[in-house]
Amino acid sequence: MMKTKSLTHPWIIAHRGFKKNYPENTLTAFQAAMDAGVPMIELDVTLSRDRKLVVIHDATLERTTSGHGSVHDHTLEELKQLDAGSWFHSDFAEERLPELGEVLDLVDGRVITNIEIKSNAYEPHHPADAIEKQIVDLVKQKKALDAVLISSFKAEILMQVSAIAEKPALALISSDPADGQTIKLCQDLNAFSWHPDHRILTESQVEKMHAAGLKVFPYTIDTMADYLKMTAMNVDGVITNDPVSVQKWSIAVKPPSDVAAPITP
Repeated sequence: MMKTKSLTHPWIIAHRGFKKNYPENTLTAFQAAMDAGVPMIELDVTLSRDRKLVVIHDATLERTTSGHGSVHDHTLEELKQLDAGSWFHSDFAEERLPELGEVLDLVDGRVITNIEIKSNAYEPHHPADAIEKQIVDLVKQKKALDAVLISSFKAEILMQVSAIAEKPALALISSDPADGQTIKLCQDLNAFSWHPDHRILTESQVEKMHAAGLKVFPYTIDTMADYLKMTAMNVDGVITNDPVSVQKWSIAVKPPSDVAAPITP
């Protein structure tokens, strides 16, 4: 069960860390988000060629590192040699791609860590060291079951996690509007939350998800207009690249305070 935390409604979830001001999915970005006071950070995980848990969003290296080609075609040692910060600004030239364990050590349970498992890491033959099992085993090793939320666009990944006896809470990410099948899937997974693209979200969908016992965290909320639109729908939290601005908007509109319910796997 998730540690009970007194949180201001709506929750502010830092997308890939403090992505607006720091190179995404780096230890510096995650530290900056925590320094800003967010209750949750979000990150992306996939596998290296030697099957290590690497924190990076893209399936390829070109956009956010000095490397080239597929992440899956490189060993962890090779990936660790890459510059993961200069693409953003020369001040971050020493940044490296972190392993998931490094992020969990940095966070140390101080905030919730939302781990998105990338769809390209799914293996339908389900090897013994599949990414889903590796992540759950690592979270247990770090004694962080009560401070992690595992999310994915791919239902099959979440089903694999759901089948594990002891596991973190789960969340389904969607780029399409919710229908009855979406709600049933979330309920079958005993999911904690649903993370939709904010552009397809409606108040009716939020109400249906709430009625099904699910929290709603839309992505990616980076303007005050979008923030006000989402809060008017009574969402439970917002996923944002700019947590500091969202905090300012939150104070400006003085939303009601709320105590977050515990996340239950």
